[in-house]
Amino acid sequence: MSWIIERENGPDLDLDEVLRVYRESGLGERRPIDETERMAAMVRNANLVVTARVDGELVGIARSVSDFAYVTYLSDIAVVRAHQRSGIGRELIDATRKEAPQAKIVLLSAPAATEYYPHIGFAAHNSAWVLNP
Repeated sequence: MSWIIERENGPDLDLDEVLRVYRESGLGERRPIDETERMAAMVRNANLVVTARVDGELVGIARSVSDFAYVTYLSDIAVVRAHQRSGIGRELIDATRKEAPQAKIVLLSAPAATEYYPHIGFAAHNSAWVLNP
């Protein structure tokens, strides 16, 4: 099965499609998917969005905020369960990196994915801090 990976403008994405990906990937458990306006703002304000589509259907998304020079914060990476472990997630990360090749990529891992990221070249960083609202 082949897929298309491309950069898209967050405001141009169909929010219902995006929310379906979050739900069907499991990431929706850790995002405010029931707060439609908040999710719309999250997608609209990300300045680097890379998607994966199979036969035109959105099956994956990498949502980032980047300065394109020093750091890209990969806020979300979601692939619907039916397409997980197919290489789409890695390709989304590779496409994100190609959009900002000089910038390091920083992300916060979902608990279930902590073993995945070292496997594809990420290094653990033990001095990250989170200040919740």
